[in-house]
Amino acid sequence: MDMTLITDPSLIFLHQDWQSKEEVLDHLINAFASEGVVNDKAVYKQAVLDREKISETGFENGFAIPHGKSVAVTKPAVAIVTLKKPLASAAWASTDPTNQVELIFLLAIPESQKGDAYLKILSDLAVRLMDEKLVDQLKHANTADQVIQLLGKKNQEATTTIKETKKRPKQILAITACATGIAHTYMAAEALQKAAAAKGVQIHVEKQGANGIEDGITPEMLKDADGVIFATDIAAKGKERFKGIPFVQTKVAEPLKHGEAMIDQVLNHPDGVVQGEAAASEVATTGKKQSWQSTLMQSVMTGISYMIPILVAAGVMIGLSQIGASFFGLNKVIGDPKMATNANQMIVLLYYMGQCGNMAMKFMYPIFTAFMAYSIADRPAIAPGFVGGAFAAGFQFILLGNAKGIPSGFFGALFLGALVGFLVKYMNEHIHLNKNFSAMKPMLILPGVSILVVFLANFFIVDPVFGGLNAWLQQMVLTYKDSSEVLLSSIIACLTAFDLGGPVNKAAGAVAIGMAADKVFPLTPRVLSIVIPPIGIGLATLIDKYVVGRHVFDEDLRVSGKTSLLLGFLAIGEGAIPFALANPLITIPINMLGATLGSVTAVLLGAVQWYPLPAVWGWPLVQNFPAYAVGILVGVLFIALTNIFIRFHIIRKKEKTTTAVK
Repeated sequence: MDMTLITDPSLIFLHQDWQSKEEVLDHLINAFASEGVVNDKAVYKQAVLDREKISETGFENGFAIPHGKSVAVTKPAVAIVTLKKPLASAAWASTDPTNQVELIFLLAIPESQKGDAYLKILSDLAVRLMDEKLVDQLKHANTADQVIQLLGKKNQEATTTIKETKKRPKQILAITACATGIAHTYMAAEALQKAAAAKGVQIHVEKQGANGIEDGITPEMLKDADGVIFATDIAAKGKERFKGIPFVQTKVAEPLKHGEAMIDQVLNHPDGVVQGEAAASEVATTGKKQSWQSTLMQSVMTGISYMIPILVAAGVMIGLSQIGASFFGLNKVIGDPKMATNANQMIVLLYYMGQCGNMAMKFMYPIFTAFMAYSIADRPAIAPGFVGGAFAAGFQFILLGNAKGIPSGFFGALFLGALVGFLVKYMNEHIHLNKNFSAMKPMLILPGVSILVVFLANFFIVDPVFGGLNAWLQQMVLTYKDSSEVLLSSIIACLTAFDLGGPVNKAAGAVAIGMAADKVFPLTPRVLSIVIPPIGIGLATLIDKYVVGRHVFDEDLRVSGKTSLLLGFLAIGEGAIPFALANPLITIPINMLGATLGSVTAVLLGAVQWYPLPAVWGWPLVQNFPAYAVGILVGVLFIALTNIFIRFHIIRKKEKTTTAVK
């Protein structure tokens, strides 16, 4: 979209003395109000601030693109400001931690604006600002007319390059995809296009973003391709299209730093040649292969990215049910089936809302394992992966009416997702049929054999091992229920934080609630250990760059962190599950230690909670709340800081190793 169509000289402010993010936003929103762009400044500002909480709107080279989509916006518009003195890097969160914002574009988008148009405005602007020369010219512009003229200029160099590249023999393709599917997807595409132009190579980039596939690669392009670059943080869709084409696999941010080197690599030293329906572990004819560890990690991140919407939606429904029930004093019993026949229809609605949220939450593991397996072996692995996740979630016990069955939880989901992915990939590469029977492989052999193997593996290995581990931990709670308050608090806290709402957590809860009902031991460690891990891990994603000067979590986990923080205050521990799945050996022990430290601290200081109300609305019922708050603070800070420093150490170690190798 032409930016000059949605701005005006009255919305452009140059070389201002504004000294904070708040001051910038207030001035620009006032300008929107004066021009009739927004009819309610407070509502629109809240939309902008809410967007700021999701992820950084500062980028690099001194620019930021805050934006808000709201019913208070009457028409799309952009306000622009340049500052005399750049803001400190800590004043405006950016993808580059050292970025000092001095050029700001504030977008106002009507709520009724179609999603593709909204993303088009944002992505077009982000791509334009990849041009360092344009950014520098905008920073030094002295009049609003100059700014409008710069934004309205056609990119003559790009037009010339396109005409020239039609004559060039080397043609490469690329796919860009980041976890959120917005800014980096488009910025990486622009970086590759610039790099290709500089190298005299023709390129076509397919963006797989939040709005689906844009600029899709056609069969004609595939015929003439000399190579393909997969710049993705998640599994790219449709990799089987590129069979026989040399490829390079890298992260989405890599083209921003080494675009020209990647062009050289794919043409001269590719990672391999795409084989069949391989998804994340393509094999080269030269024998070069992506390591199984890298393949596994990418598959986990892909599964998490598809799982997050289920997690968020289910958490919101459960949270709204609990919040609504609290107004009727029914938060402790809103899940009782009797609520379905209550005379008050609002209570009935809240009951079903919570139950449907719980039902949706059970699909978390099937979605995770389905797309984890898909990342490794593409579409043939989705169905058996879903079945494996259903086993991990305990669907077999529900359907068979086995109330004593203990599901394997996220350990089972990780194991079965990896098993399905690598099994289907192996069979797909090694089973060769006559062309007359080729349809049998994806429709019968791959799903039939893999689902049978999943069943057998779950029956003989996963349920006995991981379900047995969970059962042993449950028994530990029963064994030590008569121990001292510190030991008992530690056991309950560890087991509550172990699997974040899973069977061990529920077993610890059953024993703890039973002891509280008999007035044997209060629920203090239990309720604290529900909220401490998700709040702690969520806080870590917000403060890491201030503590160690850089982000230590991937972009998709930073998005998950904000969700985890919110769900933690609602006592929904599942918000921290993406972190446990991505790094179980780091996350789980830290969660258990943090929950234990916080719980024991609160108990020793005299905090007492007899009611099973861990969410914020239950805090007023705590006896000696200051001690309770200190316990939360101790546990949350331990989890946040320990996660940050351990992950930072691992990153630095990898960087030193990479430098030494070079």
